[in-house]
Amino acid sequence: MNTEQDVLPLDLPQEPAAPPRETAVRFREPLPGPTYYTTISSPLGELTLHGDGEALGGVLTPPKEGVSRTVPENWVTDAKPFTEVEQQLTAYFAGELKEFDLPLAPAGTAWQLRVWRALTTIPYGETAGYGQLAEELGRPTASRAVGMANGRNPISIIVPCHRVIGANGSLTGYAGGLERKQYLLGLEQSQTMERRA
Repeated sequence: MNTEQDVLPLDLPQEPAAPPRETAVRFREPLPGPTYYTTISSPLGELTLHGDGEALGGVLTPPKEGVSRTVPENWVTDAKPFTEVEQQLTAYFAGELKEFDLPLAPAGTAWQLRVWRALTTIPYGETAGYGQLAEELGRPTASRAVGMANGRNPISIIVPCHRVIGANGSLTGYAGGLERKQYLLGLEQSQTMERRA
């Protein structure tokens, strides 16, 4: 079985090449201590939000049909740390918010964090290919490794892995299911077209 290490180049530069679009969002390390979580309703179904109490660590879409999801036993239920997250997601789904402004602390490898930061440079209503992101990260042959990291993005919607598409423009895999990816892209494109009209 291939692992991420199998396809990741070993001589990664310390810093990615500057993407030509937008400034990448800054991530911070998750704080030590308990993981807090809550669930909220959305057009995609019930979303599970989790984090360290100060920064968001994940937005999990409902699992694909036939797959169950349970949160770890040591997670603590508390909606309070996610008030602002819920407000911004509600505004996003209503077409009123194009850019999220939240402290983010996803947990991942150095490569995953680089890819996830690159995702935040893809503007609202636009898409990018895996190869394009690999080139912007200074590793033009690493499109497969980009795809693997993209698929493990824990902060869906806010770190927009749904904006990454296949080289031929096809909607490739999405952890939340292709119908949810299609919904998110459709929402953003319709709002972008309304703004231009």
